This record gives sequence, structure tokens and C-alpha cells, in this order.
Amino acid sequence: MTIASTAALWFLPFVLPICLYVCFTDLREMRITNQAVLALAVVFVIVGLIALPLPVYGMRLVQLLAVLLLGFILTVAGAMGAGDAKFAAVAAPFIAPGDLRLLLALFAANLLAAFVTHRLIKYTPLRRIAPDWKSWHSGWKFPMGLSLGGTLALYLILGAAYGI
Repeated sequence: MTIASTAALWFLPFVLPICLYVCFTDLREMRITNQAVLALAVVFVIVGLIALPLPVYGMRLVQLLAVLLLGFILTVAGAMGAGDAKFAAVAAPFIAPGDLRLLLALFAANLLAAFVTHRLIKYTPLRRIAPDWKSWHSGWKFPMGLSLGGTLALYLILGAAYGI
């Protein structure tokens, strides 16, 4: 991993609760709230100044803009939800560019596990724990915040343990 373990450790206590909140709200409401997106952005803007060297910090902000533009295009094309695009954009600066392949593999595994788990629980008695969640009744739609938030959280946990 090319993320600095110290940077991951700085980010993790602030980012982890936001990621868990995003997973929960997307399961419950099928939406990622603007407050969660803004909170994640504020965490990067403030903690990033402490955790990252200034040139790296600036390049990570460029990553945010690039992913925001890509997300906007995918949202307009109907390939992605707006909340998912906004969350991906504000999550992008937390990712070291050298870890992109690892992140994509982690996301793919996380997406598959989250999808299978969500669909299995949907048809078991465990569903009674949260019977009013919109994600149970969303047809083919899937709460991507579960995978997006989970991937960012797992990435930072792995970065804290195995980063440089």
C-alpha cells in the first residue's frame, strides 16, 4: 500500500463513523445525505492539512474534482445515483494514487459481498430487524453507499495496518 499509515491513522477516527452512517442511511432510505458528504469533505480539508504534505494535499484535491466531474457525467447518463457520485468524489482524496488498483479490487470484492449479503438477508427472517428499510423494496436498485462507505473504511483500516 502506498498510503502512509500515519495519514490513514489520522483520517480513520473521523472517517469511520461517517462511512458507517452512509452505509446505514443508504440501507434505510436509499440515499446518501448531503450532510454526510459535507462532513467527509470537511474531514479531508481539515485533517488532510495535518496528515499530508502540502503538495500531496493539493493533488488529492485535484482527485476530488476529477472524480466529481466523472460522477456528474455518470449521473447525467443514468449510470449512477447523485449521492453515490458525490460520496465517491469526497472519498477520492483519501485514496493514495498508487493504491488505485488495490482500491478497485477491494471495491469489487466489497460490492459482491454487500450485494449477496443484502439480497440474502432480504429473504430471511433477519429482515424483521429493520422491516421498514427502503432498500428491501427497491427492486433491482442496490444501496451502493453500503459498498462505497465500506470500501473507504476498509481501505483506511488496511492503510493504517499495512501502509508505508
